[in-house]
Amino acid sequence: MCTGKCARFVGLSLIPLSLVCIVANALLLVPNAETTWTKDHLSLQVWLMAGFIGGGLMVLCPGIAAVRAGGKGCCGAGCCGNRCRMLRSVFCSAFGMVGAIYCLSVSGTGLRIGPQCYMNGSWGYHFEETSGSYLHNRSQWSLCVEPPGVVYWNVTLFSLLVVASCLEILLCGVQLVNACIGVLCGDCRKKEGAGQ
Repeated sequence: MCTGKCARFVGLSLIPLSLVCIVANALLLVPNAETTWTKDHLSLQVWLMAGFIGGGLMVLCPGIAAVRAGGKGCCGAGCCGNRCRMLRSVFCSAFGMVGAIYCLSVSGTGLRIGPQCYMNGSWGYHFEETSGSYLHNRSQWSLCVEPPGVVYWNVTLFSLLVVASCLEILLCGVQLVNACIGVLCGDCRKKEGAGQ
């Protein structure tokens, strides 16, 4: 596979993943689709905006750069074998990898600690001491009275962020290697024809 075609495939995969992370983080801000709890009772991991900033905007940048690196070339005819765009994609991919790692670490911590909720007459992180074992015991989830359904909401969305950020790390790594090869060797489509 040509470095340009690979870059385009990776870019077109990273863009929807980054949008998924942005939407998941936005939904975490409104537990059970209600804004009542947003002001005082969201967990720190939600406010760190890892899905919006890390897995979202920081990965959208390498996604767009990879799609552009898979284009015709910086001067429109592919005369440099896309080396300039590939070099830009190297830096963007490294930047995106940092964002995806940030998203993964915050989302994993959010899953391990659990949501902030009202249980046994007080607000707090009541699942923090379980070290994530509450994830396997769904009967404990209903013990969180407020916000209603917050455990299910957080587990679903943070799990989605973990999976998406793992895929982003993998794809950014692939594009990092692919772009380095593209910088050194150029795009093989130069030989096949500039119009591709």
